[in-house]
Amino acid sequence: MNKIGFIGGGKMAGAIIKGIINSKWAKHDEIIVSDKNETALNNLQKSFKVNITDNNIEVVKNAKILLFAVKPFVLRDVLSEIKQYITNEHLILSIAAGISIKTIEDILPNTSVIRIMPNTPALVNEGMSAICKGNYTSEEQTNIALEIFKSVGKVIKSEEKYIDIITAISGSGPAFYYYIIDEIAKAGEKLGLDYETCLKLSSQTAYGSAKMIMESGITPEQLIINVTTPGGCTAVGNNILKENKISEILFDTIDKTRNKAYELGKN
Repeated sequence: MNKIGFIGGGKMAGAIIKGIINSKWAKHDEIIVSDKNETALNNLQKSFKVNITDNNIEVVKNAKILLFAVKPFVLRDVLSEIKQYITNEHLILSIAAGISIKTIEDILPNTSVIRIMPNTPALVNEGMSAICKGNYTSEEQTNIALEIFKSVGKVIKSEEKYIDIITAISGSGPAFYYYIIDEIAKAGEKLGLDYETCLKLSSQTAYGSAKMIMESGITPEQLIINVTTPGGCTAVGNNILKENKISEILFDTIDKTRNKAYELGKN
């Protein structure tokens, strides 16, 4: 019996597999993965020496913890396929965006389900994940999910009613930060410094600033004050951001993204 089974062997599955092996939560031979893509399976086996199969039912029969890392539009079909093999000993972990816990519980009645919203920095072990437990899920099972996703970054527990906000902030959020980092770098390039140097400066500054917030215990507002000399360079830049109503632009970005996540979830 394997410790954990993955249905879906894409990049996010690979990141989680790498994390749980490195964290020693599971050994390579305690993991089984299914996928219809033979190349993806072979790459996982080559990289991590995990067990592989093209049969989802084989995974269900050989693992009690099942992590579904398939595209949202195929999840319902996959759940229907394996339904008769699911027992009350199984724990279902789903990272399929937009698919509610209720949708899964309706297909797999009385089953322990946890919905997770991870993000792509999990690929470099700096992910931010939120987990939401279902109606039949115990605290012990919730802790299992916490341990799995701690292996690829930070993780929080949340109620599912907040999942669309979480999707906007951390699920889609990396793309917004990439955009800002890139635009700052391009600004430096326009002013005369080469792009590669500007990108390094912008990226490391973003990384270091985030780390200051995470590790110093100082609020972002106070950190801004600490960097800003009245009438100085930073003060001029801060004023430009305020004059151009950057806070309203960012609120609108998160709000519209949340609304789209809600719409997708209804479908």
